[in-house]
Amino acid sequence: MNSLFVEVVTVEKNIFSGEVDYLGIPAEDGDIGILPDHASLMTLVRFGELVIRYNNKEEYFALLGGFAEVNQNKVVILADACERIDSINEKRAQEAQLKAGERIATKNESLDIERALSSLRRADLRLKLAKKRKLRQGFKVNKSTDSS
Repeated sequence: MNSLFVEVVTVEKNIFSGEVDYLGIPAEDGDIGILPDHASLMTLVRFGELVIRYNNKEEYFALLGGFAEVNQNKVVILADACERIDSINEKRAQEAQLKAGERIATKNESLDIERALSSLRRADLRLKLAKKRKLRQGFKVNKSTDSS
């Protein structure tokens, strides 16, 4: 079976580069799955979970907007921001969520509301995906200890 070459990059760094079997992208109009030999495509990506599957393992990322292009078994994602879900510090994400919520609640005229809302959305996504990671890990532990 063919594979896809995937690059996920931000302005700051290359997040992922390599051959994969499957890619799940949070596209603007809904989540899409990309397999080898997918039709050419260009789409906006929204805040959501990016799934990369290769060598019988999966990696999960918090993707915070950008663009994706699929062309001839190559996928390039130009992300506004992206991080591995297993690197999310849940406590810091909770603090960021509270701080952003407090800033919005002040209704200060000098507040950049778009920036504050973006911070809140980012913190919300990071928390949601960190909790999802814990559930996955718990499922794997329970599944591996199940003797039936």
